[in-house]
Amino acid sequence: MSDLVGTARVRPTARTRRWAVGYLFVLPIALFFAVFVAFPFLRSFYLSLTEWSGFTSPRFIGLRNFQSLADDPVFWKALRTTIIYTAVTTILQTTLPMLLAVFINIGWRGGVVFRTLLFIPVIVSFVVTALLWQLIYDPNFGTLNQVLRAVGLDALAHPWLADPMTVVPAIMLVSLWQSLGFYMLIFLAGLQGIDPNLYEAARIDGAGARQEFLKITVPMLRTVTAVVVLLNLINGFNTFDVIYVMTGGGPNRASEVLGTYLYKLAFGTESGATPSFGYATAISMIVFALCVAAAVVQLRISRRARDVG
Repeated sequence: MSDLVGTARVRPTARTRRWAVGYLFVLPIALFFAVFVAFPFLRSFYLSLTEWSGFTSPRFIGLRNFQSLADDPVFWKALRTTIIYTAVTTILQTTLPMLLAVFINIGWRGGVVFRTLLFIPVIVSFVVTALLWQLIYDPNFGTLNQVLRAVGLDALAHPWLADPMTVVPAIMLVSLWQSLGFYMLIFLAGLQGIDPNLYEAARIDGAGARQEFLKITVPMLRTVTAVVVLLNLINGFNTFDVIYVMTGGGPNRASEVLGTYLYKLAFGTESGATPSFGYATAISMIVFALCVAAAVVQLRISRRARDVG
């Protein structure tokens, strides 16, 4: 009799079984996160606290790398360029795709062809894009200067990537060219979800196209806009490949961003210096912090706007 009572006591309830099944479903993604996200991050954070050339064992030095960043003029210049680049590209790559999506959504003639042409750069790799635009910007044989000379605007021909004043705007244009179609499709998908009756009711009340855009389209795309802004911010802070291929951070570090600077430090390409993985990893932690801060601020702004709306 006591054995039966003991068996009944240890028998799992239906609720316990449901919890167990739920944990089993969560276990694969939890393991994936732990192995490929949590552990690499913790490892990187530890390396940011060390002095390591990659050839010897890491030597723990505490916060000395971060203290060195405070006195590193190249770091501050790269940080300033990164923030400017991110801010400008985020504004351009949010407003222009939204406007294009609105024009295409209202039945703009040739919208399908135009949408396809805009999306083609999205499927081109970053390296190919950088090499292509490097040729376009070539001061002697580049397409851009050749066109300017052909139409009689020789005075505007310029070494676009060799001038510190024009190199960053030139790279911003490349980023806009490649990402415009992608963000436009995101906005176009959001426009498809807006109830057409809202626009009909606005027209009945005498609203014009501008009022419809500001009072209906923009508020209804609030969630989509938040996603696009967040993607632009993260991509801006992490930018590396296009800039590294096109300019390598030059001329005279005018286009140096955090991604290119930490790459040079990590692999010893900074004036033939010894690789500094620990110092470079400290910079990567700064990049990570910028991305997290951007995400938190954007989510709070979106939540506040949603609550107000």
